[in-house]
Amino acid sequence: MKFIRNILNSRSKSDGNFFVEIQNILGFKPKDKELYKRAFTHRSMNKRDQNGTPINYERLEFVGDAMLSSVIATHLYNEVPQGDEGYLTKMRSKVVSREHLNELGKELNLIKLVESKIPKNNFGSNIHGNLFEALVGAIFLDRGYSYCEKFIYNRVIVPHVDIEKLEGKVISYKSLLIEWCQKEKQSFNYNVYEDTGNDELKHFSVKLSINNKVIAKARATSKKKAEEKASKRAFFAFQKKISRAI
Repeated sequence: MKFIRNILNSRSKSDGNFFVEIQNILGFKPKDKELYKRAFTHRSMNKRDQNGTPINYERLEFVGDAMLSSVIATHLYNEVPQGDEGYLTKMRSKVVSREHLNELGKELNLIKLVESKIPKNNFGSNIHGNLFEALVGAIFLDRGYSYCEKFIYNRVIVPHVDIEKLEGKVISYKSLLIEWCQKEKQSFNYNVYEDTGNDELKHFSVKLSINNKVIAKARATSKKKAEEKASKRAFFAFQKKISRAI
């Protein structure tokens, strides 16, 4: 009996610490605490409810993504009355980009709350943004739109949404470079190949050619990252021309 009591007391203390942390992040008291536990449960835990439905944060991510898009879209609509649909869509994409969501998750240090069988240092950078989206989803389902809107306003819009800075922010150098090449009728090619070398992690190298001339090279842990890095280097090589054309 003493052993069981110790386990229950330990679990209770752990849960108590978790919800203190959550309340500090939210700025209000949660109602449905299980939603927030779910928001920080990784699929590696293999948890299921009594109906056999997986318990993890992935479905909450879906809800959080929709809420972020809705609140940010409304804010931009009100703040930039002269912006057309294309402009507003591009600006929203900059705010809710994977890179920016990862930064928001890191800022709140959400990864320290995640329950997982995978060591935290083995996660990729996207875990931070995934947890942020899941948390937003939990807030909406727990407290409704107004609480969710207020959280996004305080944590995202006030500190990070500067219209002038966003206008000049590039979210994908590869997309920008391809757009310029197509507009200017320049041929381009990304030659990507595996380049593990002496590294423990698999790496990829890329050579970016424009009009059959190698303009930039890069190396990263994924093809996508290597292409983006090479595109960024090429962008700065052609910055003046691209800025005039786009």
